[in-house]
Amino acid sequence: MRTELANRPVGSGANALASSIVLVCRKRPGDAPQTTRRNLVNQLRRELRPALRKLQESNIAPVDLAQSAIGPGMGVFSRYKQVLEADGTPMSVRSALKIINEEIDLYFNEQVGDMDSASRFCVDLYTQNAFNDIKYGEAEILATAKSTSIPMMAAHGILYAKAGIVHLLDRSEMTEKVDSNEQCIWMLTQQLTQAMAKGGIEACAKILVDIFGSNGERAKDLAYRLYTIAERKNWANEAYAYNALVVAWPDIQARAAALKEAVPEQLDLFSTGMLDQ
Repeated sequence: MRTELANRPVGSGANALASSIVLVCRKRPGDAPQTTRRNLVNQLRRELRPALRKLQESNIAPVDLAQSAIGPGMGVFSRYKQVLEADGTPMSVRSALKIINEEIDLYFNEQVGDMDSASRFCVDLYTQNAFNDIKYGEAEILATAKSTSIPMMAAHGILYAKAGIVHLLDRSEMTEKVDSNEQCIWMLTQQLTQAMAKGGIEACAKILVDIFGSNGERAKDLAYRLYTIAERKNWANEAYAYNALVVAWPDIQARAAALKEAVPEQLDLFSTGMLDQ
């Protein structure tokens, strides 16, 4: 299905879609069964999560993800004649959408939960306080709960911790030099987001080409979550920055691959016996 012309002019004053969300509606069979709220939640957890992963892998923009998830979510809800609440009353569409959104949040929270302890700390502090100051004692309680330490994160350049005050470092305050084996996904996400803002796709590709393992992809996944937090908090500039990184990700990957191919493989002269050890 084509929703935009291939030769559509961009920049002529007309809006161009970043993505098109198409909902396909099918008539429900007359003999459809009814179910309970609990069963609906269980079905959503089985079916919505693979759908969300597929949407992420297709690189749909974070700004469009919530709308995109309505399809597979409502597909579960609407297959039943009725979904009964605990008191036996039929569930409304509004309630179903609320449950779907809760499951989307749970999915992204679980992704964060699988990350390193410093990143989990940073996401929680960001959610509560953005980049604003917090008392050292309060931050230390959160750090202990996440099995990490304030001095370690301060030494790593993730946050400021002096004179009884702690706050997350803004992207512009972090080092631009990226460790290719960076294990703090929060740090990597912020560095990539800053590189995107300052140098675009080329700058991000130069970072990604040397990143160890799957940490680049995990940084993109975290950008999805941070977009959701920023959008709900009405932090427009923050939301825009994370959305821009995710939208550009396929181009970043393609450019990183091209850069990697352009670098000739280094000949190990010792292993070939051309040099004496």
